[in-house]
Amino acid sequence: MDFRELSYVLAIARHQNITRAAEALYISQPTLSKFLIALEHDLGLKLFTRVGNRYTPTYAGQRYVARAEEILHLKAQLDAELADILKKDIGVLNVAFPTMRCTYMLPGVLPAFQAKYPNITVQIHEGNSNQLEQLILDQSVEVAFFTEPPDQGSAQITYEVLGVEELLICTCKNHPLGRFAKPNPASRYPKLPLEVLQHERLLLMQDNQRTGQIMKGYLQQSGLEWKEVLRTSNLPAIIDLVAEGYGVSFIFDSHLRHHAHGKNLDCYSFGEPRAVSNFVAASRRGSYLPAYTREFIEIVRKLCQE
Repeated sequence: MDFRELSYVLAIARHQNITRAAEALYISQPTLSKFLIALEHDLGLKLFTRVGNRYTPTYAGQRYVARAEEILHLKAQLDAELADILKKDIGVLNVAFPTMRCTYMLPGVLPAFQAKYPNITVQIHEGNSNQLEQLILDQSVEVAFFTEPPDQGSAQITYEVLGVEELLICTCKNHPLGRFAKPNPASRYPKLPLEVLQHERLLLMQDNQRTGQIMKGYLQQSGLEWKEVLRTSNLPAIIDLVAEGYGVSFIFDSHLRHHAHGKNLDCYSFGEPRAVSNFVAASRRGSYLPAYTREFIEIVRKLCQE
């Protein structure tokens, strides 16, 4: 057994297709097929059942994959520790961000990091927050940055708070709803009661996005119902629609700082005393994070506090 063998089997299990697994491994499809045939012959067990082009792990394959993940995780931690000891600062750092945050976070983080660690190759992964959590559990990334889950999240993931974000009600400039606003000593924004929005069109993020999940909880707790709700995963589109008076929405202040500059918006707080969530760096519990990974996290933290 060698580590390459483990990686090959994990790739087949992840992609459930020999051709896609071979492409991900940068080897030829015949090479990977011959490898799997030889491995199953040596083991005397079938690791995958084949239906057409789909490869599904057998029970033996499931056990193999589970142990292979543990072994490769331990090897990655050992390699990282030894690299720290030798002070090589040479390696690959896999990090993940929600797609809509990449537009303003990557320019603020990558140049500063690469200036300090020019020999570290950074690979960026994108997706919604649920997908990023799965990347951590699959050990595809070392750290992911997103809004903390509204529930307790996964017990296998550590969430390190980097900043606190306020969720705001956003309307177009000088919207008549503004007459209902009152001062909120806990926030820099005046407070607007949720119930005054009931006759407005709500523009919400999708339920598989963290902001959408958080707002779903707030709206359910309010007991209020809306006749017209438009959902989209496109935050810049929501901001522009709000600015045009097409509806109202709920947006984190961090997004507004970077996406809504010069837009025709008014913003209000809500909740008691305000609605906030933590922006976190998430990593697999118990994983060793090299010094350069810690530095990447600190650069993101500084960006959040600007």
